[in-house]
Amino acid sequence: MDHVDHILIVDDDREIRELVGNYLKKNGLRTTVVADGRQMRAFLETTPVDLIVLDIMMPGDDGLVLCRELRAGKHKATPVLMLTARNDETDRILGLEMGADDYLVKPFAARELLARINAVLRRTRMLPPNLVVTEASRLLAFGRWRLDTSARHLLDEDGTMVALSGAEYRLLRVFLDHPQRVLNRDQLLNLTQGRDADLFDRSIDLLVSRLRQRLLDDAREPAYIKTVRSEGYVFSLPVEILGDQS
Repeated sequence: MDHVDHILIVDDDREIRELVGNYLKKNGLRTTVVADGRQMRAFLETTPVDLIVLDIMMPGDDGLVLCRELRAGKHKATPVLMLTARNDETDRILGLEMGADDYLVKPFAARELLARINAVLRRTRMLPPNLVVTEASRLLAFGRWRLDTSARHLLDEDGTMVALSGAEYRLLRVFLDHPQRVLNRDQLLNLTQGRDADLFDRSIDLLVSRLRQRLLDDAREPAYIKTVRSEGYVFSLPVEILGDQS
């Protein structure tokens, strides 16, 4: 039997839950609707899903809190598409920082929501099965640097800590998990929980530039993150695991 994607809709607005659930069902998806974080947690304890549509503005734990919780737990690989009633850039940035894969502002067309769900599912499944981010807490050494993956600290050769944003940490972690392997933008998009291909294609280059600055890497002749023309980026140095706390 062919797999039917299962979408979990978490929204405290009953009308939106029903409208979205019915529309997605009519378009070939399996849906479950719940009203809040408590119901979401209970459902996920027993039933895996392929994607979660998560409203931000909810009583109790809001969508940002729930997204962060999902990313820290056993459902960290499940794609999340966030909804909000406000076209607020702060909400969007926070949602992406918490690990959302996409973001849609209410009111929205159900057709656009369906298109975004399908796009996120496609991107999630386009990665080779061995291209995943490992989660064990380790101390990774490369060049003059070390990354403590438990504390999320970047340390130079003198032990001085260099602060990383959440996005910078995720991108560096991806590179260190896959050294000396060319990664294209679509793969980086999935592995770092980007929003959508167009936005990320424009922003991934800026993020790489920021990460090079943190590593004191010369953009004209980078020693760490090299650009592979028409393909993507490669972390060019070997990575040594100094400690594994898994």
